Formats: sequence, C-alpha cells, structure tokens
Amino acid sequence: MTGQAKLFHESWYRIADQRISLRPNVVVRRQVLRGEKWYVVQNPLSNQFYRLNPGTYEFVSRLSASRTVEEVWKEAQDRDPENAPGQGDIIELLAQLYHANLLHYNLPPNSEKLFERYKEKKQRILKANLKSIMFFRIPLFDPDALLQRLLPLIRRLISPFGAVVWCLVVMAGMKVAIENFPELRVQSQGIMAPSNLLFLYIGLVIVKTLHEFGHAFAVRRFGGEVHTMGVMFLIFSPLPYMDASSAWTFRNKWQRVFVGAAGMIFEVFVAACAIFVWVYTGPGVVHSLAYNMVFVASVSTVLFNINPLLRFDGYYILSDLLDLPNLHQHSARHLKYLVEHHAFGCKNCETPATTRREEVLFTTFGILSGIYRIFVFSMILLFVADQFLLAGMIMAVVCVVSWVLVPMVGILRYLGSSPRLYRTRTRAIAVCSATFAILFSFLFLLPFPNSFKAPGVLKSTDYVIAVNKASGQIAEVIATSGERVNSGDPLLRLTNEELELEIRESQAGLDEAHAQHRKAMHNQQADLDPIAGRIAFYEKRLRRLRQEQGDLIAKSDVRGIWVAPDLEDRIGMWISRGSPLGELINDDHFYFVSAVSQADVSELFAQGIRKAEVKLAGQASVPMVVTEYATIPMEQTHLPSVALGYAGGGDIAIDTRDAQGVKTSEPYYQVRASVQSDPEVALMHGRSGRIRFSLAPKPLAWQGWRKLRQLVQKRYQL
Repeated sequence: MTGQAKLFHESWYRIADQRISLRPNVVVRRQVLRGEKWYVVQNPLSNQFYRLNPGTYEFVSRLSASRTVEEVWKEAQDRDPENAPGQGDIIELLAQLYHANLLHYNLPPNSEKLFERYKEKKQRILKANLKSIMFFRIPLFDPDALLQRLLPLIRRLISPFGAVVWCLVVMAGMKVAIENFPELRVQSQGIMAPSNLLFLYIGLVIVKTLHEFGHAFAVRRFGGEVHTMGVMFLIFSPLPYMDASSAWTFRNKWQRVFVGAAGMIFEVFVAACAIFVWVYTGPGVVHSLAYNMVFVASVSTVLFNINPLLRFDGYYILSDLLDLPNLHQHSARHLKYLVEHHAFGCKNCETPATTRREEVLFTTFGILSGIYRIFVFSMILLFVADQFLLAGMIMAVVCVVSWVLVPMVGILRYLGSSPRLYRTRTRAIAVCSATFAILFSFLFLLPFPNSFKAPGVLKSTDYVIAVNKASGQIAEVIATSGERVNSGDPLLRLTNEELELEIRESQAGLDEAHAQHRKAMHNQQADLDPIAGRIAFYEKRLRRLRQEQGDLIAKSDVRGIWVAPDLEDRIGMWISRGSPLGELINDDHFYFVSAVSQADVSELFAQGIRKAEVKLAGQASVPMVVTEYATIPMEQTHLPSVALGYAGGGDIAIDTRDAQGVKTSEPYYQVRASVQSDPEVALMHGRSGRIRFSLAPKPLAWQGWRKLRQLVQKRYQL
C-alpha cells in the first residue's frame, strides 16, 4: 500500500502507546470500486464518512481499548507486511478519522500536537466561507421523519411504473416544445425584464425545491437517510438544499448515480408538465410562472447541474460512473504531486493516481475545472454587479483575497516550513522564484502586439443613388444589376396609365383651343386673347407631362456599375417619384468607413496608428493595406450601413426604436481609410469588413488593465 518512506515515522512515539478504537456507533459498509474492495466508515450521528482500503480497514478494525496502537500495527506487519500500513500512513489515517469524529480516544495533552494541522478547523471554515461566499448554506431541519411517512409514495414514484410515466410525459413535453419553439424563443427575450423577475424567482424556488426533494426521495428509496435540509444563498438568493451524503455508503454504484441524477430527473419532469400548462393557458400569472419554470429547469440543468466541472450533480455522477470518489480532491492532490515531484524534485511525495489513465484524468479534470470555475465566478460577479454594484465590488474584493492573496500566503508558508521540502527546499524556492520572474516579465515587462479592430463598410469615392423622376409602375428592367452602364443608358421602364390619360386629355384640350382660336379669328376677335392663354396653358402642361413621360424611362446619370439586386422582384410595383432605385458606382476608387467605439478612439488621438489594414468579409485571408486614414472628430449616431448593426447581422448595438436599424444606441466615431486595391480582392461598394489598427506594443498586463477599465466604465458608467 505504501512506500518504504512511510514505514517508520519520527512522531510514532507520540501515538504508539495510545489505546484508540472506532466509536461504538460507527457503521461500516463494503463497496467495490473498479473491482477493488473498499470500506466506508460512517458516524450516523454526525453523518460523517471515511473510505478505507482493505489493508487499512484491517488495521482500524482491530483497534480497541485493550491494546495499544503499536501492538495492533506489529500484528498487521507480521500478518501481511506487503499490504499493512506504515507508521506515517497510520498517523495520517488516525488524524483524519479523528477529524471526522469517528474515533473513540483518550489522549494526553502532548499527543494532541499530532493533530494540530487537522485542528485548524476555524481557519479552514473561514477560508471555505470566503471561497463560497456566493453559495453559503444554513441548515434548518431534519426531514427524515417526513421522508419516512412519504416512503410508500416514494416507492411508487421511483419504480418501473414511474419510469414509464416519466418517459411518456417527457417525450410528449419535448414534442410540444419543438412545435412551439418560435414562441418559446420570443418569450425568452423578456426573461430578465423587471416585470418578470418575481415570476422567475418563484419558478426558481419551486423547481429547486422539487429538485432537492428528488435527491432526498432517491436516497430514502435505496435505504439511506437525509438528516439535513436548509437554505443555500445562491448569489444572495435563498434556495433550498439537502444533504445526500449518505448515498456514499450505497454498495451499488448505479444507485449512487441515480441519486446524483434524481434532481435533474425531477426537474425535467416538472419542465415537461409546465410546458403543457404554458401552451394551454392564456396570458396571465399561471402562464408566466409556467414558462419561467420551463426556463429555469432547462437552463440550470444544462449550464450547472449536468456540468461535471462544477461540484454539482454532474460532478458526483461522473465520480460514481468512473468509480473515482473525491475526484476534485484527488485532482488537486495529483497536480500538487506533479509540481512537487517534477519541479521541486521531492522523492517522498505520492500521487493518488494508480494508473496512467487516472493520471491523465486527474490532470485534465483539475486544469479544466479550475479554469471553468474562474469563468463561472467571473460571470456571476458581473451579474451581481449589474444588479447591485456595491455587492459586486465587495464580492470582487473577497474573491481577490481568497483566490490570490490567501493562496500566495499559503505558498510562502509551504515553501518556508513544509516538511516535504526538507531536502529540496532550495530548489523549490528557486523554481518558484524563477516561475514568478518569468510570469512577471511575461505580463508586465515584455511588449506584445497591441491593436484593436472596428467594423466598417467599403464605399466608392464616386457613387450616385439613382431615383425615379416620375411616378409609375415598374414594367421592365432594362439594365441588370452588376452591369456596367454609361451616362444616358436606360435602366428600367415605368408605365403610368394616369399620366397617359392626362396627356390625352391635355392634347384634346389643346386641339379644342386651336379650333376655337381659328374660329375666333373670323367671327369673335375679342376672344382671341383668352383663347391664346388657354393654348399656352395646354402647351406648357403637355411639355411637363411629356417630360414626365420621357422620365418613365429611368436613365443613368453617370458612368459606372449599376447595382440594384432587388429590382427584378419589384416588377409590377408602384413607386412614387424620388424613390431610390439602385446605385451607380464608379469602381475605380474606394475607401473604407469604420465605426470606432468611444473606448478605442482615444488610442487614435493619443498614440497614433503604426499600421492599419482592412479585411473584407468572405476574403479575410487577404488583408488590404491602408494608405491613409482620417478620423472625423465628432460623435456619430447613424451607421454608414445597416449591415454594421444588429438588424443587419453586425456587432454594433442599435436603438430599438429605430425601424431602419442604423441609429446606434451609443455614439461612435467614424474613421475613413483609403485602401490600396488588391487584384485578389473583389472591391464592391457596401461590402462589410473590419479594419485593424496596430498601436505601439504594450505588456499584456497593461492591455488587460485597459480592457478591464473600459469594461467597467462602459458597463457601470464609472
């Protein structure tokens, strides 16, 4: 079981003559993990557990008040020297059993020094509270009596019959959800609206209460006991929780897996029932509450409970499936072993991994869970700060203290006083110092490329928006979109029956006036002047109408490429005079118009640009060199193209009240850059892309601090 290094220990004399035994009320259950026998020792009063391998359990089970620890250890060495624990292992084992309140002992004062590192309970509790400030718990009552009375119902729910009902309801709920998915997605947009927050929280409480009772029911169904239920303050929001740790004693691993999944199983069933309520009820309290329950059950299951990287249900399910209890602790110990053994050169350190597979698993899990935990807590901090800025700032300070300062102090103490580093302390200090120096240089001293990007569109330096000079119905598209045209070339033909009628009426009026004029010359010369006025009126009107008739043929005003991609679809539509038909673009010269945020534009004025390049959408692998640029020194609120805003698939937030989708929610600055044409890039007016401004190199820490400062200023207006 152990290495030779732990067979003898310098502190053995302190414990050798003591008479220690397991408490009389301790319960022992046998488990099989990965084909190996293990024994779970449980104190039913305190609900504390400890898992022992056969060799260790053989030693512990023989401890009694009638024999000393040394006598029992010598018997174990004589009986099975290969698997018997060494003195160092026994010291650690007894200290941990003592800490778990599983030992009956009568130690003199000098022997209690052996447990000093395990007696720092208050420090560990304080440290744990600092780390779990967003998830601290308050136990309230013992639900075991209630669960005992509900046992007949529990047996009926968790049974083959219950499984069939669950499958039918969930499949039906999934069918309804798929059929109504567009409505589900639309309603999700208002999930964080102030008017919905109360329904969201009530739905969260209901779903999580049933979730915790799902765990409790599963534990009770397989013979376990649940003695603690209470309130967990999740980001300062009170939610129920229960202690299902007695499932650790179950011999069947599939029972343990079911206990871990029971909460999610109940949640999914609740979501399936709630989807029916949501579909078959009209707008109101019940309708809103049902939707929020569906949302909570689905989102919490996917993001939190089923994710094994956080210590929620998915973590315990994975641990049981792999037969690797305490996966998180083993991963942390293995990472520590890697550092001590390979970096510090310690020879007396051990890894909890027994196979190559476990080494890879512990390493991967330890690294990924650490990164994901930081990510989740960062998102939670931002969420809390969005709601309560002061609370978010306090939590950020606490996180910095618990995640940065406390570990640094612990590392310094470890380097200065850890017995494991007795022979390699100098090397350990040198390695840590070198690592710190490299990280410090990497973050604070070495300059790295510094740049920022801004979205924009390509514009022709000479383009005209073609409009129709006369109202009419589109009858024929003469020039197709993308065709090169010259000045005066016809683009499309309109028809206007009302205009034709007016021309005929005016012509008839003119003919009549001419006839009256000829008649008046012979008989009524006094009427010549009024009739001449009518003739002039009709002639002027006809000239105007015939001009409009000629304008029914829309012609190009300039030479260029005719761009009107939707004109074919508008054949037969009536368009009023002055409506835009398309664009006439001169493709000889282009410039790039970019929208630079207020946070980034300061860099343009402060440092200046060392280099700039443009990459167009669809051909990002071919950058175009910017020959010159100009920053317009005034705030803009309207985008040069709808393609840059949310409405057109861009990245810039737009004002939701703007139907055209070009008015921005925040002001920006416009930068116009002349680009050097490239034969490999198709330059087209209105094509979107990004411009990259290269600034003076800066260390990563400086760049990160600037980004963080911009985030805080933008998000919280500080």
